[in-house]
Amino acid sequence: MGDRRAVPVLQEAEAEVRAHAHHDRGLLAIGLFKLGKALLFFSLGIGAIHLLHKDLGDEILRLAKDLKFDPESRIVTLILNKADLIDDHRLKLISLGTFAYSVLALAEGIGLMLEKAWAEYLTLLLTISFLPWELYELSRHLNWFRLTLLLINLAVLWYLVLLLKKKSETNEATRGGRTRRPS
Repeated sequence: MGDRRAVPVLQEAEAEVRAHAHHDRGLLAIGLFKLGKALLFFSLGIGAIHLLHKDLGDEILRLAKDLKFDPESRIVTLILNKADLIDDHRLKLISLGTFAYSVLALAEGIGLMLEKAWAEYLTLLLTISFLPWELYELSRHLNWFRLTLLLINLAVLWYLVLLLKKKSETNEATRGGRTRRPS
């Protein structure tokens, strides 16, 4: 007669296996986006290291010519003026910052693709922490790139909040069901 009590446990285990067999596409998409960011920031870090002990002005002019930009154009002049502010120490700090951020994005991406709760909370926390800066930058200079970045991060934030709320409600219902079961 002990078999009757085992049936709900088996049904619950089967439901759990089915739930894990179906991967959350939203988390997969966010995870892939985070992995892309990790690759981008890692590449930027490598680029910053590559520019150490080089004349940034010469490198920018060479790149401008390779990309068929007029070396005397306003954009190239603006970039050259900004490059004058960057020394080797600042390049090292830039590479360190981009490598650190790429490690965070890599952890987020892998964790989200594996559907780990810690990754969902980490992504939520990091997304929220960057919103004030993104809003400030957007208010200083409105452009499509910044607006798109803000909208993507708001969509990620919205999705994760809904997902975590749903998981919390599911966990509460499951715990509530277990505590009411007769022993």
